[in-house]
Amino acid sequence: MADPAFKERQANVSRKTKETDVTVRLNLDGEGRYDNHTGIGFLDHMLDLFAKHGGFDLAVSCEGDLHIDDHHTVEDIGITLGQALAEALGDKAHIARYGHAYVPMDETLARAVIDLSGRFYLHFDAAFARPSVGDLSTEIVRHFWYSFAEHTACNLHISVLYGENTHHKVEAVFKAVARALRMAVRRDITHAQMPSTKGSL
Repeated sequence: MADPAFKERQANVSRKTKETDVTVRLNLDGEGRYDNHTGIGFLDHMLDLFAKHGGFDLAVSCEGDLHIDDHHTVEDIGITLGQALAEALGDKAHIARYGHAYVPMDETLARAVIDLSGRFYLHFDAAFARPSVGDLSTEIVRHFWYSFAEHTACNLHISVLYGENTHHKVEAVFKAVARALRMAVRRDITHAQMPSTKGSL
């Protein structure tokens, strides 16, 4: 929900290559509404719950070369979503900057910690027993978050601390990142104008 003290932070980013045509519309100060159509059903589900648990309005559309496999589609959506987040954040004035979340899903527990530092780093610690969940390859989950963090320019640390069910693990990761990001992007007029001694992020 938008804070009346601030303008809503929104971005509309498109990225077109010979492999994919991606459009992302993002409102960081939304109500958790979503409209995602990527051609990969399980990824749609993950983006839907990312929006819901992050409190963002998110619409992602993609036409990709799924007749080859899901790699280009998932990677390019991660890139474009990261670009949209970076654009929506703008100068990052009055944000919390840091966020963290633990999310359980039945037998699984996932943790995400984020710093909107302007510097890229990803730590990803998760093992998946199955090669896919629905139509999403589990090997590409790490690469999605790598692309997202690189183009957001953030530090992102993701760990599945324990669990058995692969679906639960992937879903807990998306929810944990969403909730950590929700904390990090939150603005408060009492926060420092720029949460860095450097004067910029």
